[in-house]
Amino acid sequence: MEISNVEKEYHHEPHLVYSCQYHVIFCPKYRRKVLVDGIDKRLKELILEKQNEYQYKILEMEVMPDHVHLLIDVDPRMGVYHVVNRIKGYTSRVLRAEFPELRKRLPTLWTHSKFISSVGAVTLEVVQKYIEDQKGK
Repeated sequence: MEISNVEKEYHHEPHLVYSCQYHVIFCPKYRRKVLVDGIDKRLKELILEKQNEYQYKILEMEVMPDHVHLLIDVDPRMGVYHVVNRIKGYTSRVLRAEFPELRKRLPTLWTHSKFISSVGAVTLEVVQKYIEDQKGK
């Protein structure tokens, strides 16, 4: 996935200007390597599908067999924690319905844990490169 605009984008709303990007990582339960064989592709589609409804924008995304990296731009009125929980809940529900083997291998798709780091101390390019480089490991 390529970031079409690597410049830090400022969103302008009535009484609010913001730029809030976060690096998010979450994993399947027991860190099982289940995000393969089409599940990874479908997961990406599902995450992209809810951008407008959940008020976020995916700047970069990589799905590894045992974890997911997102570079996400979130409206601060929504709260990144809340947005990530909604993404995880929605994708778990749909993927477990579409891929019954997930229900056989795991009691739930995702762990409760997540890593969320604001992207303020480093440039978006640095985080983008880090996420892209994950595929080679």
